[in-house]
Amino acid sequence: MTEVLPLLTGPLIGKSSSTEELNLPLHAWPSVPASPSVSSEEQRDLHQISQLRERIEREIEEVKDDIRRMGQECNRQPEHEQLIQHAEREVPTKEAWRSGRMRFSKRPSDGIRYLIEQGLLNAAPEDVAVFLFEGSEILNKAAIGEYIGGGKDFNKSVLRCFVQLQQFKGLDLVNAIRMFLRSFVLPGESQQIDRMIETFAIRYCDCNQEIFSCTDTCYVLSFSIIMLNTGLHNPNVRDKPTVEKFIMMNKGLDNGQDLPQELLMNYYDSIKKDPLPRPEDSSDLAETFFSPDHQGWLVKEGGKHKNWKRRWFILTDNCLYYFKSPQDKGPKGIIPLENLQIRDGQDPKKPYMFEIFQDLMGIAMGTIKSCKVKDSNKAVVTGNHEVYRIQGQDESDKALWMKKIKASIHRDPFFDMLQQRRQAVSQTKSSQTVVL
Repeated sequence: MTEVLPLLTGPLIGKSSSTEELNLPLHAWPSVPASPSVSSEEQRDLHQISQLRERIEREIEEVKDDIRRMGQECNRQPEHEQLIQHAEREVPTKEAWRSGRMRFSKRPSDGIRYLIEQGLLNAAPEDVAVFLFEGSEILNKAAIGEYIGGGKDFNKSVLRCFVQLQQFKGLDLVNAIRMFLRSFVLPGESQQIDRMIETFAIRYCDCNQEIFSCTDTCYVLSFSIIMLNTGLHNPNVRDKPTVEKFIMMNKGLDNGQDLPQELLMNYYDSIKKDPLPRPEDSSDLAETFFSPDHQGWLVKEGGKHKNWKRRWFILTDNCLYYFKSPQDKGPKGIIPLENLQIRDGQDPKKPYMFEIFQDLMGIAMGTIKSCKVKDSNKAVVTGNHEVYRIQGQDESDKALWMKKIKASIHRDPFFDMLQQRRQAVSQTKSSQTVVL
C-alpha cells in the first residue's frame, strides 16, 4: 500500500486533470479505465483504492450527520433549560397546593388563607367559590361545608357564589337538594344550616320561578325534606314519620295555602326510596346533628375516674352526645334520654351543676344505659354512670340546658323542629308587614 498515495496524485488522475477536478467530491472523481497495459498488481491496487474511496465517502456522511445532530442539540438547548426552569417552578407549586389542601382539611379558613398568600388563589369570594365547587371531588367535603357555612361576611359571600354555580333549572325540589348536598357535608350548627338552606331556596326559586309562590315556601319545605330524610333513615329515630304526618306538617305552607298533596307524596316517596346523598367523608355529625336542639361546652364528671373534663355537648333526637371538640367527626359518648330525669346538683361547691339520673317511683335503677368510645382502641363500650353530673358555665346556662334536656325526654323532635322553622318564617313576615 506504500504506492497508493502516489497513485492518487499521479497517473490515476492523469496529466490532463484540472484544478476543478481535484476539488470534486469523491464520488465525482474520474475513474481510470481498465487498460491492457495495467498489470494484475496495479488492478488490485486500483480495486483497493476504490474500496477506500467508498469507505471515506461513508465516513464523511457520518461526520456530516454527527454535525447536523450536534447542531440540532445546540438549537434545542434553550428548550431543555425552559423545561428545567418550568419543572423547578412546578414542583414548589404542587407542594404548595398539596399543603394548602391538607391545611384546608384540618382548618378550612387557614387553608384558604394559605393558598391566597401563596398566590395560588385570588382573595375574591367568586374565585374561592369556584375553587371549592370545582374541587369538591378532591377536597374534604366536611371542610367545604364548614367554610361556606361560616358566619363571617366573606364566608357568606362565598356561600352565595357557591350556590350560584349550581344549576337547578328543571329539577324537582328533592333532586335539586340531592345535587346541592353532593358538593359538601352539612355542618352541625343550626345557624349554619339555616343560612345554607335559605341561600339554596333563593337560588332554586330563581331557576324555577313557576313552582312556589315565594322563597319562604321553598325554604321551609327544603328544611322539612331534609328532616324527613333524617326521620326515615336515621336509626336513632324510632318513630318514623308517615306520609300523612309529612303532609300535615306542611299544611298551609304556601302563603297560607296547601301545596298539592300529590307533590308532597312524591317528595315523601322519593326520600323513602332513595335517601339524600351522604358523601364518603361525611360523618354522623353531618346527618344526625344538622339541626340540634341545643349545643355548647359543658364540664362532665367521669364515670369510673371521678375527674372533670370539658366536653362539647349536642342535644338532638332524644339523645345527649358529647365530643372532645366541635370539629370531631364522631361522638366520644352517647346518652339516650329514655326514662331519665334531671335535677339540680347536690354539691354546694358546684352551684352550676345538674344531674341526669334514672329511677322508677323513687327507686334507683342502677347504671344508666349509655355508651362511650375508648381512646386506646376506639372500641365502643357500655357506660358506667349511675348519675351523670354535668356543670354549666353559669346559672343561666345551667337553667337553659336543664330546660332543653327535660323537654327532649318527652317530645317529638321532628315535629318541633319543623314548627320552629315555620314560626321563624311567620315572625319574619309579620315584622315585614308591620314595617310596611
